[in-house]
Amino acid sequence: MTSIPREPFRRITVMQGETRVSDDPEVVMTTILGSCISACFFDPFAKVGGLNHFLLAEPGHGGTDAASMQRYGVYAMEVLINAMLALGAARASLRARIYGGASMHDGLRDIGAANAAFARRFLKDERIMLVGEDVGGHDAKRVEFRPTLGLARCRTAAERTIVAYRPRMPSSPVSTGDVEFF
Repeated sequence: MTSIPREPFRRITVMQGETRVSDDPEVVMTTILGSCISACFFDPFAKVGGLNHFLLAEPGHGGTDAASMQRYGVYAMEVLINAMLALGAARASLRARIYGGASMHDGLRDIGAANAAFARRFLKDERIMLVGEDVGGHDAKRVEFRPTLGLARCRTAAERTIVAYRPRMPSSPVSTGDVEFF
């Protein structure tokens, strides 16, 4: 009787608006990013790490409810820090890596660059050492993070094809009975 080999790692997928932390050496956290940012925090001494995935840096001037706050970096970063401290990490030992922040749509506001700038500013203001990053570009990224070791791998998820859209207009209106198409 042959046994099925056991995969050495337990994968946890982190979706937009989520934060996960772990002190389990068999955990690998994964996420896929476009203009969003994921911050991977780890404490090399406590062997604790975590990953968040946020859509926008900060809410606008309108009111936001508690459920929508999960989309914002200002909230996601604090949740990640607090969850790590609850697992025994020391704030002074935290290290960070940031990923994502792609410019996914030509001609529109570069949300990815704003998200990356927010993440860098937050880390600087909170005195958390940034030890690695892969932000910007035009392609989606797939991140795998080993939280207890602080190791991360970031790969391009798919090549982006830029398609210029030009509506085709017929040279003359087409008429059929009482309905005119143009």
